[in-house]
Amino acid sequence: SCFAGAYYRKLVSSVDTWGGIGGRVVLPTAVFDASRINPAKPAQFLDNPSVYMGGNMGGQETDIGLTWEVIRDENGSVTPDRKAFRPFLRRTAHGGSGQAALYENAPAEARYYWYAGEEVVMSVKIVSNGILRLTVEGAGKKFEKDFEAGGYTFTGKGEFKRVNAIDQVANEGKPVQRTQTKVVNAVWRSTNLYRNVKGNRVEVPFHRGRYTIMACPLLSNFSQKSSAADEARGAETISISGVGF
Repeated sequence: SCFAGAYYRKLVSSVDTWGGIGGRVVLPTAVFDASRINPAKPAQFLDNPSVYMGGNMGGQETDIGLTWEVIRDENGSVTPDRKAFRPFLRRTAHGGSGQAALYENAPAEARYYWYAGEEVVMSVKIVSNGILRLTVEGAGKKFEKDFEAGGYTFTGKGEFKRVNAIDQVANEGKPVQRTQTKVVNAVWRSTNLYRNVKGNRVEVPFHRGRYTIMACPLLSNFSQKSSAADEARGAETISISGVGF
């Protein structure tokens, strides 16, 4: 079932002993609905593009990737408006390890800002039991962070995902708000799942035989283009529109 509150297209893997997910993507361009201003922060919109990965293992959900965020300008001041994609990491609570829910961003530094049209390689990998590593690299910049997530282990079974979304401020769990915002031309060059085989990490293509597609709230909110060759390597071009295509 769709989780209410955002426009998102998610590819979610089969449940298996996966070790993570990775891919190469050209970041999309956002065209915002000028009428949807955040009243609490008038320089910002109520719609927010994101491109991310993550998964669910041991009952713990993670969302890990890039979201449109504020930055610090050249004078060190935090901008009132959102200006760049910055890495973020989110986990739900996990009873087995006693971990609380957590959300954090990469530091607001120029070396961790990415922009529309830049190509990045993004991955989320289990590097030891209970530890995920996010890596975002491209356009001469790199962010890498190990993140505690107790549900994720080398022997556990779980699912991994790849998501393109328009998130909506303070709208989680509620029906999506109609918007003219569009986030266009996210180009996935390839996507792979990771698996540990005899102590070595191997990659397998994230093709249609290995995932289920979720297009929420409606299929008409998304434009997807891919050839058979693209689909064989987990590649496609995705655009999102609040009013549909």
